[in-house]
Amino acid sequence: MSSASRPLRSVLYIPASRTRALEKARDLPADAIIFDLEDAVAPDEKEGARRTLAEALGAGGYGRRLKIVRINGLDTSWGEQDARAAAQTDADAILLPKVNSAADLDRLAGVSRVKPLWAMMETPQGMLNAAEIAAHPQLEGMVMGTNDLARDIGARYRADRLPLMSGLGLCLLAAKAQGRAILDGVYNAFRDEDGLKAECEQGRDMGFDGKTLIHPAQIAVTNDAFSPSPEDVDLATRQIAAYEAAVAKGEAVAVVDGRIVENLHVATARETLAKVEAINSMNAE
Repeated sequence: MSSASRPLRSVLYIPASRTRALEKARDLPADAIIFDLEDAVAPDEKEGARRTLAEALGAGGYGRRLKIVRINGLDTSWGEQDARAAAQTDADAILLPKVNSAADLDRLAGVSRVKPLWAMMETPQGMLNAAEIAAHPQLEGMVMGTNDLARDIGARYRADRLPLMSGLGLCLLAAKAQGRAILDGVYNAFRDEDGLKAECEQGRDMGFDGKTLIHPAQIAVTNDAFSPSPEDVDLATRQIAAYEAAVAKGEAVAVVDGRIVENLHVATARETLAKVEAINSMNAE
């Protein structure tokens, strides 16, 4: 299953230095895992974490989950070694933090060679260069780093995330224009299910493919929010049937529940059903 077609509802950060967490991740219902060599690993544990992660990925057992390795920045003493090590594993992609321009991805591509790349979008410069970053030929996806972005722009916390909307919108448009996956940032209060649900729904409604998570307890709420509901599936099925019946009669539009259904609505309906099929396929493992 390609990264473009597989579900990316819930994407959990796992510290690459914690063997037990790496083992437990094999059984968690997250759609993808970001194996973190950066923020979640202390400086004196960096080299050991790199080896621990290589062993865990070599042992396998992560199923169809997308496996992404977040390395340290290439401006640090660990970044290049992280990238070379990650390129030798069966990880699906390498995630570079604090991407400011496409040139940052060029540098990583020179080290990691053919591995697909992902970009952490978490700096003001990155927001302004989102279009060129999304257009990089080796890029598969973007991850919003909302904590770092909020700090860098001096934003205050608001439940509606209004101070971050410019950055979120720029990156979302850039990713969609290039057909890249894009993941919303983390929700820090991992015991606040209501707050998480609201933020998931906001990100889903904006168009994000899923959300990055800091704790396994957040997976169920996130998966539910980013999955088509039974009502969504029912509507999509009826829209397709009604449109096909209209076309068979030589008509260009149909009406479902008092609303016009055109070709573009049918395309969205088919995407909904394809997403359900992909989710069911992953869950059937």
